[in-house]
Amino acid sequence: MSEKIAVIGSGSWGTTLAVLIAAQGREAWMWVRSQEEEEHLSARRENPRFLPGVPFPDSLHVSADAALVLRDAALVLLVAPAQKTRANVRDLRELFPPEAILLTCSKGLELGTLKRMTEVIKEELPEALRDNVGVLSGPNIAREIAAGLPASTVVAMENQQKAQRAQQFINTPTFRVYTHQDLVGVELAGALKNIIAIGAGVVDHFALGENAKSTYLTRGLAEIARLGTAGGANPLTFAGLAGLGDLLCTCASPHSRNHYVGVELAKGRSLEDIRASMTQIAEGVFTIQAAREMAQKYGVEMPVTEELYQMLFEGKSVQAAMRDLMHRDPKHELQGIALPYKEQKPGS
Repeated sequence: MSEKIAVIGSGSWGTTLAVLIAAQGREAWMWVRSQEEEEHLSARRENPRFLPGVPFPDSLHVSADAALVLRDAALVLLVAPAQKTRANVRDLRELFPPEAILLTCSKGLELGTLKRMTEVIKEELPEALRDNVGVLSGPNIAREIAAGLPASTVVAMENQQKAQRAQQFINTPTFRVYTHQDLVGVELAGALKNIIAIGAGVVDHFALGENAKSTYLTRGLAEIARLGTAGGANPLTFAGLAGLGDLLCTCASPHSRNHYVGVELAKGRSLEDIRASMTQIAEGVFTIQAAREMAQKYGVEMPVTEELYQMLFEGKSVQAAMRDLMHRDPKHELQGIALPYKEQKPGS
């Protein structure tokens, strides 16, 4: 059986995954959009725009020919931005090998439909391929992983046998891969934590202290777990790598695009100006819009998301948003996540 890996997407994360897998001696192919990009990356043997200084292993190949990249691939990693996933899959669906495992590595929700990426992908695939679809998500800062620093991630699929096969393809001595069966929870955790990361940038810019930061992260986690639970996820998933692990990573790393948006927003810059200064997409900006709509659909209270939405899209000041969050009525800590705890009598 083939052990060829295909990576659809040549940004920092797509390039990192291709380099990581090829460094283990596996055959890896990375799809790029143009012949010019193929020639440039093949000649340089690195991606100077998104991952400078990280050389391509000999077994990593770059091509603009999607049919060549996908031919006989055992595993396909889809690393396009969330809002482009549907179009990409629609363009490539006739080229996916029937036995290939397809993992989305994008952390977002589709605007308009509010669908998770695996839902989007399955809608665009022939029925025979839908059981092959899963997600890869976790605390994964591309530059650190590309530098060989230790990290972990999660592969979630409904078919656990296929999840374990994907795990074997991706796991390396420095990149530990776990499997999971809660596809809904892993996807929602990965997407929704980007919202909280934007607010974390605001907290850090104003140096509000460790008490404020830890409170914010904990309440942010409770908020996204509430929405995830309403959407069918296991609340415990949000305590794992795809939830708490990714949240802590994204809310602290100087490489986090979503955290950067929050810092710049706190400086008084407009969203349009911030976006213009970035070379890659901050998925949390789109996710805030989708999550807010989901929360209204399910009747879930998401105060952090609401305040960030008003800051980004309605011109509300950062100071007013922070004040309104702190002046909300007190609530039970686990409201909306778990049933109220009932104290047991001794001996019961």
